[in-house]
Amino acid sequence: MALENSVFPSRPDSLSLPVEEKGDGEEVEVATEATASTGLFNLSEELGTVVTTETAPSPPTPIKVKRSFQSKLAEREDKANEPRKKLRVAEKERGRFGWVRTRRKRQRYVEKNGRCNVQHGNMRETYRYLTDIFTTLVDLNWRCSLFVFVMAYAVTWLFFGAIWYLIAYCRGDLDHLEDETWTPCVNNVNGFISAFLFSIETETTIGYGHRVITDQCPVGTMLLLLQAILGSMVNAFMVGCMFVKISQPNKRAETLVFSKHAVISLRDDKLCLMFRVGDLRSSHIVGANMRAKLIKSKQTQEGEFIPLDQTDISVGFETGDDRLFLVSPLVISHEIDVHSPFWDMSQSQLEKEDFEIVVILEGMVEATGMTCQARSSYLTEEVMWGHRFSPMMSLAEGFFDIDYGAFHHTFEVTTPSCSARELSLAAARLDAHLYWSISSRLDEEPTLTNQAARQPDSGSASSKGGEPTFIVGEMTDIQEQSGLGELNGSVATDQSESEA
Repeated sequence: MALENSVFPSRPDSLSLPVEEKGDGEEVEVATEATASTGLFNLSEELGTVVTTETAPSPPTPIKVKRSFQSKLAEREDKANEPRKKLRVAEKERGRFGWVRTRRKRQRYVEKNGRCNVQHGNMRETYRYLTDIFTTLVDLNWRCSLFVFVMAYAVTWLFFGAIWYLIAYCRGDLDHLEDETWTPCVNNVNGFISAFLFSIETETTIGYGHRVITDQCPVGTMLLLLQAILGSMVNAFMVGCMFVKISQPNKRAETLVFSKHAVISLRDDKLCLMFRVGDLRSSHIVGANMRAKLIKSKQTQEGEFIPLDQTDISVGFETGDDRLFLVSPLVISHEIDVHSPFWDMSQSQLEKEDFEIVVILEGMVEATGMTCQARSSYLTEEVMWGHRFSPMMSLAEGFFDIDYGAFHHTFEVTTPSCSARELSLAAARLDAHLYWSISSRLDEEPTLTNQAARQPDSGSASSKGGEPTFIVGEMTDIQEQSGLGELNGSVATDQSESEA
């Protein structure tokens, strides 16, 4: 209890509350005695100052869960020391009342589902949409497409039905309905409804046989040919639009998935930016090709500001690694080299940057043969430094098992926080140090050999004193004498054995 009521002198900056300047009629009091009387952990006790006004104080909120002081202190230290990746503060800039201004989240250029977050406005040349009416109808949403589809048939049926009724009215067929000697233009057309039904039967080529055209009406014959031709054109146009809209590969991209985060870690002692892509269907994407773009505003040396400038990110175009065989999920890697836009970017600088990485996967759908494109993007806070993707493939009995539950999983690995440039310079200095150390040792070896060769007499003299001498490539006097002694000993032994 004594520890819980004690006041620690060290307070983290994230917990300090600024005091707003009050008027002349307001007071600022320090409530320390009241908090010391309570045996519970109070935030005001740790902050040291509490702002009070003349209004009645609000009742303290009841604490439901009682935790120890050590756990609270550890939790507060963890919150103060955790890396701020999602909510970063660009600069410790204070606002009007002293609060830290948090950085506004970047607006996406491409959404995670691939939709481009761009709207075109103030377009005055709208007639250009009518010049490509087929693409315009295909790009419409389903509600508008169905409305246009129904209205196209309804309008043509009503239009030609009105013409058939007008012909019957002008020829007097409606006045001779009971006259059996009268030959009408179209049999059994006694009003607008019957003329409308005849128009539908003619355009759809149903042909019930009750209402037929006669040979006494050349105008009706010409109208019949015109309606048959225009009806065929309407059928081909509208059915073609609906078929293309149904079979377009936009929905195929829904089964092409990208990882939620991109990671930066070491691969073969080089920093690499990596993300994962996979295909959920068993029908594969033929000729899959991967591209990546860096979307970032920049300013030229001449002072020109270029918003949302696009920079190409190489994912293996030179080596052919951008052409994928997408049978199982793959990790796409971008090596951060001299030509990479991330060459000078370290972990601390990454948290201050404001960019967006757009990844594009293109390929041909195996079932329909149409080209499909899937897109996704990664903001700065979605790039995780020092992480690697978890493996998701295992060998089963006769096949490879893919666990898509681990598709978005990553784990931390040991990764230097410096930039790729600094890492390359450190590796170059290490290689240079090893090179000069090896070459210096090679230069010292002939010098030692020459010195040993120039001192044969001193070597023999020292060998007589009992100190052996070792010279590479030559035999010392001691070695020669020992060799002769061994040879004489062997000869004497042979002679003694022969005498025996």
